[in-house]
Amino acid sequence: MINPFLAATINVLSTMAQIKPVAGKPFLKTDRKAIGDISGIIGMTGSSKGVVVLTFTTGAICKIVSSMLGESYTELGPDVSDAVGELTNMISGDARRKLVEVGYTFEAGLPTIVSGKGHIIESITSGPTIAMPFTIDGGFQFVVEASFDQ
Repeated sequence: MINPFLAATINVLSTMAQIKPVAGKPFLKTDRKAIGDISGIIGMTGSSKGVVVLTFTTGAICKIVSSMLGESYTELGPDVSDAVGELTNMISGDARRKLVEVGYTFEAGLPTIVSGKGHIIESITSGPTIAMPFTIDGGFQFVVEASFDQ
């Protein structure tokens, strides 16, 4: 169930921001602390209950939003927060379409945005959290996390 999120992340950022993220090695996340400075969180229900989190360093999301909107962003603010919500929506939507092809159906809620260094993300699922790190030009990083009930 993780591969559709990896593919969706690459597809959405390549299309919307003309940025080609490079996937790192997925790992099992063992704590609740966000890796980034701002996170988009979206719950999903259907074939299973799950949550998807996109967590960005300030540098990564500012580079992405600057490319998406054609303006220069260097710090978190309302436009950046809105973009995190939209990216979370688009990536989860693209992944859900891919999951339908393999027999899973999901409905998604509205994204929630949380920011601040070291913010905590509580999971509503009983399954493990798989984290997929990505790097973009400039060495900026972000992580897509997915957790589903088993």
